[in-house]
Amino acid sequence: MQASEPSRPAWPSVGLDEIFADVQEDLLAVERFMEEKINSNVDLIQTSTRYIYKSGGKRIRPALLLLAARLCGYEGSKGHYYAAVMEFIHTATLIHDDIIDEATLRRGQTSVNTLLGNDVTVLLGDYLYIRSMGLAIELGNLKILQVICEVTLRMIEGMILELNRGGDIKISEEEHLEILRLKTAYLFSGCAKIGAVLAEVGEEQVQVLADYGLNLGMAFQVIDDMLDFMADEKELGKPVLSDLKEGHVTLPVLYTLQAEPRAAAIIQGVIDRKAIDEVTGKEILELIRRHRVLEKARAVAEDYSGRAKQTLATLPDSHLKESLLVLADYVIERNL
Repeated sequence: MQASEPSRPAWPSVGLDEIFADVQEDLLAVERFMEEKINSNVDLIQTSTRYIYKSGGKRIRPALLLLAARLCGYEGSKGHYYAAVMEFIHTATLIHDDIIDEATLRRGQTSVNTLLGNDVTVLLGDYLYIRSMGLAIELGNLKILQVICEVTLRMIEGMILELNRGGDIKISEEEHLEILRLKTAYLFSGCAKIGAVLAEVGEEQVQVLADYGLNLGMAFQVIDDMLDFMADEKELGKPVLSDLKEGHVTLPVLYTLQAEPRAAAIIQGVIDRKAIDEVTGKEILELIRRHRVLEKARAVAEDYSGRAKQTLATLPDSHLKESLLVLADYVIERNL
């Protein structure tokens, strides 16, 4: 049960391993550092965090930080630590998100809140937030610590806004995009910015990388929202239409409501019940297909991807710059 995928240009198939080739050794060091620093004397924390990280993840955010740092000329090892810090923050956000959404799956495995309950899980997310801040303080770069604090605050603001407007089918496109900017894109922006700050380049270049990350994050999340309607359930790691059942009114939903006012009752019913039957699911997917809303949402993602690439125009050509340009294409071409 999924909507037809929008038509797309014939892009060459490039995977993340190829895009991240220049920082693969660094990413391995990040994984080792994360495993080392996640240690705790509390067995439940130890087993829970290992359970979370065994599911993997694309590690796009750590890789973005490392690529930005190398692009700006940084050759040291502190990038590994800051990349791990940002991944800890990202994971803490996912944990709290799952509690709010009452999600039962995360990356194809049972969510921690389902296994342990909300009380323990919210504290586990808090633990990761504080652990990340403690590690950042140990590294001693006040400027980067300020970036991390700012990013974390923006993400929490986004979560609060989303919770406040959750299930509101009257939310505007602008309001929805602001939530995406706060919840998702600021973390991408912060990763790229930290890489540049670590290299001690000028403010203009720092801003270029921060703007690149912000637009990349927006493109990534718009596509992520589309996948709820068109990805294979096994690849997606959760049931199709999960976002809608959890009350997330995403761009495809907004565009469907604009094109077909009668869809409001159907969509509101799914949100209110937090459940969807096969007939209703097929009806929603048919509306999405008929009104070509995935193509419209994809155009938004492509616009953000194009903006991300355009921000790099002032930087000299290099293999690392090319990796960031290809990454901007990858985030809109991925299927999971």
